[in-house]
Amino acid sequence: MTVGRFTPETTRLDDAARAGWLYYVAGNTQDEIARKLGVSRQSAQRLVAMAVSERLVKVRLDHPIARCMDLSQAILEKFGLQFCEVVPSDPEAPNLMAGAAIAAGAEIERTLKTDEERIIALGTGRALKATVEQVPRMHCPQHRVVSRLGNMMSDGSATPYNATIQLAERINAVQYPYPLPVLANSSEELGTLFGQEAVKNTLSLCERADLTLVGIGQMDSTAPLFVDGFLTRDEVDEIQARGAAGEITSWIYDDSGEIIDCAFNRRVASAPLRPACDQRFIGVAVGPSKVRGIMGALRGRLISGLITSESTAEAILSAD
Repeated sequence: MTVGRFTPETTRLDDAARAGWLYYVAGNTQDEIARKLGVSRQSAQRLVAMAVSERLVKVRLDHPIARCMDLSQAILEKFGLQFCEVVPSDPEAPNLMAGAAIAAGAEIERTLKTDEERIIALGTGRALKATVEQVPRMHCPQHRVVSRLGNMMSDGSATPYNATIQLAERINAVQYPYPLPVLANSSEELGTLFGQEAVKNTLSLCERADLTLVGIGQMDSTAPLFVDGFLTRDEVDEIQARGAAGEITSWIYDDSGEIIDCAFNRRVASAPLRPACDQRFIGVAVGPSKVRGIMGALRGRLISGLITSESTAEAILSAD
């Protein structure tokens, strides 16, 4: 008897799931839901809201959007990707992440729906945090979630955009946080850090990941590495002068997808960024500022898959 699994939290989620089903699938009013569940109307309203906030309710379009499918196929063929999904854009909000995050969350969910062990590796950042928030709560103790880079800001505090811990807690999986800072103090120190057994194990998991999801950062005055304090203004200017196009897990690369030989990259402690080859290595990025970075990643085959928006896909196809 598995009494221990019936906690107040799971019971509350069960009630929310029932309320969500009654409202969105069966078409009941909130008064009808209250009567059927034996709760007040206010409680029924809260349960329906919880079903949405906990991602128990998913909205799917029954009609494929032909334009998005055409763009996806064009990117697949042009850049030789394994996978590409293009989601509709909001013309008034070109940087809106919601659609891409939902698509990326669904990709994680598909990977998790197996009894066999799967390893999911994640970058960090706003796109990945939004993605994880779209993954439903699951019980997946057979799977492992590993981070490709550290979780420490320049002042020693934890980054608010760590996705690994959040996903592992959401799906009850074993987590492997990256046991190093984002940057080492020197390339010599980095060599010593990479000799640690925990680091070697984490790097091995990254190499063997069944699915890797990363964000793609721009390299201008809004660059995440600059905004989050890892790069100074002078360093941004210097790296831009050397042709910086984008960054993935803190590795800065040029328009050809080549990692730039610079002082910053020689201190990056993240898992090595190489051509994706046969790995399922998917970039998640949306918006005009991301186009150059996406293009560099595609040319250098740093990613084997892409999830982006309609307007971003159009810009990618017209840029090259």
